[in-house]
Amino acid sequence: MLNGNITITQFIIEEQRRIQGATGDFTSLLNDIVTACKVISNLVNHGALVGVLGQAGTENVQGEDQKKLDVISNEVFLRSNEWAGHLAAMASEEMEDIYTIPKQYPRGKYLLTFDPLDGSSNIDVNVSVGTIFSILRCPGECASPGADAFLQAGTQQVCAGYALYGPSTMMVLTTGNGVNGFTLDQNIGEFVLTHPNMTIPTETKEFAINASNGRFWEAPVKRYVDECLAGSEGPRKKDFNMRWIASMVAEVHRILTRGGIFMYPLDEKMKAKGLGGKLRLMYEANPMSFIIEQAGGMSTTGRERIMAIKPDDLHQRVPVILGSKAEVERVTAYHFDDGQDTRRVSAA
Repeated sequence: MLNGNITITQFIIEEQRRIQGATGDFTSLLNDIVTACKVISNLVNHGALVGVLGQAGTENVQGEDQKKLDVISNEVFLRSNEWAGHLAAMASEEMEDIYTIPKQYPRGKYLLTFDPLDGSSNIDVNVSVGTIFSILRCPGECASPGADAFLQAGTQQVCAGYALYGPSTMMVLTTGNGVNGFTLDQNIGEFVLTHPNMTIPTETKEFAINASNGRFWEAPVKRYVDECLAGSEGPRKKDFNMRWIASMVAEVHRILTRGGIFMYPLDEKMKAKGLGGKLRLMYEANPMSFIIEQAGGMSTTGRERIMAIKPDDLHQRVPVILGSKAEVERVTAYHFDDGQDTRRVSAA
């Protein structure tokens, strides 16, 4: 505790004490993740001053152009978390295969998945970006796990969190006991608890979606957006504001602080490419869904609860509709009303 402020390390240790038989491995793992996020924050904050902006000249496994900071941030996460003996393996959005812990280091009982720099298309224009991570338990024998070990439903997550690199650097995380936010105090180099017990406001007048894809949307999404755009004269009887940052971390953080709904739905363009969605289940959708649900919100594909999906591929993509529960329920209901599915969706 510093000057009456609870640091993230103290918070994690106190959480650990509530778990009978806890060994401290989880606490140490989270501390290593925190260290990685501090390093990335420093790089983002210095930008062109340390030569980390611009294109890397490479593509990731999804065929997307990588920024220099995508590559650097991925390396930071690997180097920060490979050595301490808490992990059996890692998986990154930027890498095709899992990352096996080098032989010189001991193996642990956890698996780590991460998107090292979400929203990196914004980095050169100085708009908020972030890091998303998820921790799973390694099933069975963990000396040399394969990709199948990572293919667990989101309900199996031990912890999920994100770091937001904006005007201030924040870390928001959940271990299944609510959501808490920490702000990096640059003067002391520590994250301190500034947003305890974060909950999503139930009333909202904001929605976030990439309107340039409107011509490709399915009918339920078009219906919802049209109703919002109709404002106080439409069926919703109130005016809405539309947002779009192109950084999932920033979008989710806004929802956590003032409510709203974020949508990256399945559309006809994705179907034509044979894609099941835009966002990655393991690295983006599952960890953000865990956080949103723990904060009292809801997260679905429009057809099913995201965290109930059993992954069949390390880089599986899914549609994402998350945020204030009543709004997500409305969009999801429209999918059923449209006759597109007969299954019912429930939250946790």
